[in-house]
Amino acid sequence: MMFCTAVHISLYYPYHDIFRCIYLDISKNIATFAGNKRMMHTREEKLEAFGRLLDVLDQLREKCPWDKKQTNESLRPNTIEETFELCDALMKNDTKGISKELGDVLMHVLFYAKIGSETDDFDIADVCNTQADKLIFRHPHIYDPSQVGQKEPLPLDDPRFQEKVERPDVKTAEQVLQNWEQIKLKEKDGNKSVLSGVPDALPSLIKAYRIQDKARNVGFDWQDRRDVWKKVREELDELEVELNKEDKERSTNELGDFLFSVINAARLYKLNPDNALERTNQKFIHRFNYVEAHSIKMGKPLTEMTLEEMDALWEEAKDEETSSN
Repeated sequence: MMFCTAVHISLYYPYHDIFRCIYLDISKNIATFAGNKRMMHTREEKLEAFGRLLDVLDQLREKCPWDKKQTNESLRPNTIEETFELCDALMKNDTKGISKELGDVLMHVLFYAKIGSETDDFDIADVCNTQADKLIFRHPHIYDPSQVGQKEPLPLDDPRFQEKVERPDVKTAEQVLQNWEQIKLKEKDGNKSVLSGVPDALPSLIKAYRIQDKARNVGFDWQDRRDVWKKVREELDELEVELNKEDKERSTNELGDFLFSVINAARLYKLNPDNALERTNQKFIHRFNYVEAHSIKMGKPLTEMTLEEMDALWEEAKDEETSSN
């Protein structure tokens, strides 16, 4: 639904005071501990840290030769790399790594906003206000639409909100997602169709999951998730037929259909196929590294080992995983 935490900046504040209206969690250099729990920063400290980062980026853009020459196009590959590094830290539940990589991604967000401000197209205040307004508008069970554009938006349950409005009956995350997709279609600058919000550049596995999920949000889905297995078996049978014919083009098409159906099954059973596949990737890497390391200890390169010898080491790696778990 979104990548970043909602933030709000008031356009009424001068640029140098902009950090006083931002709500972001940013790491501080010196940690304070209470027992085993880390004490989180005050709102003022968070805003001050954000302002400090803005100042540093401004200075680098003015004085550093590398920062001076960056454009949207030149930064894009680095942004992709930083995002994948964040995803890697998230998969490993590496909290220190997550904090570090969030900082790198945040720097890129601010850098793009800085470039936008240099052409008078937009700045970080526009980015934050637009995001805040979008979140307010897409959460009618929390905010009345009248709060869009307000400097201090009041939720419906705030006693200061005096208007009498009918509050949408939303109790589950499923209902929130369904409303989210329907509201996006109504927005002035929103998606023109249900699937138009899925980026073309998304990795194919994630894209398949997202388009299936978006279709589900408007009611296009299996009524009984158990019925999906008939489709999975049907696609597998069709793939096998084409593979036996050695028709590469048709086999490729059928393989795509089969993978799409498996991703659909995972979605229906509330499993994330991308996370599942990455777990298997990491498991394979760990086991293969074990085989390779032990082949070196044995003084026998992998290229000289038999498949049976490698299988035996593979099973040792599996046993080691089982005992450690």
